[in-house]
Amino acid sequence: MKTIRLLLLSFLAIAFTGNVSGQTADEIIGKYVQAIGGKERLSKISSVYTEGSLEVMGMQGSIKTFTVNGKGSRQDIDINGTTIVSCYGEKEGWGINPMAGSGSAETMPQEQYNAGKDGIDVGGMFVDFTAKGYKAELLGNETIAGANTFKMRITSPDNIVTLHYFDATTFYLVRTVQQTEMQGQMTESIITYSDYKDSENYIMPYKMEMDMAGGQFIMVITFSKLEIDKPIDAAIFAKPI
Repeated sequence: MKTIRLLLLSFLAIAFTGNVSGQTADEIIGKYVQAIGGKERLSKISSVYTEGSLEVMGMQGSIKTFTVNGKGSRQDIDINGTTIVSCYGEKEGWGINPMAGSGSAETMPQEQYNAGKDGIDVGGMFVDFTAKGYKAELLGNETIAGANTFKMRITSPDNIVTLHYFDATTFYLVRTVQQTEMQGQMTESIITYSDYKDSENYIMPYKMEMDMAGGQFIMVITFSKLEIDKPIDAAIFAKPI
């Protein structure tokens, strides 16, 4: 009996391992794209506009984002009457940050632009993932925010490495972890996504929590409005002279 029991336990262990490793990185990414609307739907969206509120280090503010699919993405944050702009175009990015001592538009460092430029596409890097030159490696499973997730290392064509965690049941993106520059030093940036909602067959997280430098900088964004195919003038992505 003991031998039979051990054989049965061994079989179950092998079967369980096969179930986990049976999912490839490409398959998981494909299921994520399908979960948020599907490639065909995402490619037909001309623009995405959102509004929401944010809390950063005890301060309250508002946020608006504008994305014209494949053309540009812009984020405007207002805190106590001060507007911070971060914008990505097809070839470069720029920003305005009075809190950093400058009220004029400044070109983004190339590394910063490379890390965020995929945001100009609805669905980000994941639509036509391989064709864009990204590579993914499945690292196993990990529990994140109470969910069993697939942990994946993604390397961009510019050699930027990011960890992504996809819910093993819904395939929604739960968390991303990336090394970013903060005040001239490299630090870990963790973004946790939750409260996914459907609007016209496009699903996005309505809550994002950012943690940088081990809690030294925390920002929580809660979206309250989403408009699909809203007319957006692409001129807002041009860097002010």
